[in-house]
Amino acid sequence: MTEAARAAAAAGFPTEGPLDTDGVPHGQPVLDRLVALLDLERIEENIFRGVSPAESPVRVFGGQVAGQALVAAGRTVPPERRVHSLHSYFIRPGDPRIPIVYEVDRIRDGRSFTTRRVVAVQRGKAIFSLSASFQSEEPGMDHQEPMPDVPAPDTLPDYATAAEGYLDKAGAMARLPRPIDLRYVTTPPWKARDSGPAEARSQVWMRADGKLPDDDLLHVCVLAYASDMTLLDSILVRHGVYWGTDNVLGASLDHAMWFHRRFRADEWFLYDCASPSASGARGLATGRFFGADGELVATVVQEGLLRVIK
Repeated sequence: MTEAARAAAAAGFPTEGPLDTDGVPHGQPVLDRLVALLDLERIEENIFRGVSPAESPVRVFGGQVAGQALVAAGRTVPPERRVHSLHSYFIRPGDPRIPIVYEVDRIRDGRSFTTRRVVAVQRGKAIFSLSASFQSEEPGMDHQEPMPDVPAPDTLPDYATAAEGYLDKAGAMARLPRPIDLRYVTTPPWKARDSGPAEARSQVWMRADGKLPDDDLLHVCVLAYASDMTLLDSILVRHGVYWGTDNVLGASLDHAMWFHRRFRADEWFLYDCASPSASGARGLATGRFFGADGELVATVVQEGLLRVIK
């Protein structure tokens, strides 16, 4: 057993639970594992340590390190100040076999805003950096763009049903335990590739697959985790390709989020994503999270490395 696997077992991650129709674990036990994953060990006042799931792929999932880094930042901020934005860079691939150390720099504590910088370190080198800003709640102007008109999530097939017949081609990533319930509104990218290039857009309903504790920071960190899951789909469908099925190599380069309104990550939210541009082996994608009630709760922008191997 690896060091990360031993640490994960020591954290009390359950190993049993319901299975999707394709045999992949999901539901409350898997969500509880994600919650435990985000519950970092405090080593020093500004230093935290996190682990990766034992069944991780060859590198740490970007949403995991972003969520853990945000937890580290939030643990040094008064609870009445809520995170309103984060900006991050993926510097090196993370090794899931060893723990990640998160070092927090308390940049500023102002009257209304608190700023934190976090560096994730493995083997003495930075693999990820994050800056986050927190704000005391206050009234102000309020408006938003309308939510797209889409089918309700309970009318759409779950991920296992939508991916039937494609999982063997998609590789190990598609068979990891699923803490997030995901329902595609637009045609999934692995099916869209069969009909060639399409509009650079992806729409999915998402929610944590179970019940989360009443902890505002945890809900924000779960949303940050989920935000890295399908964002680059909007680029892939534009070119009629998909991971594992075509010779496409990709990685997140940077990731920014703005949190506009309160939400619960264990309730349905629509992730409406689009790609305005791709060039130079990089693609830009933007995403908007809408609650089921139509409220715009967060906005995301990410640039990804996308290489097509001839």
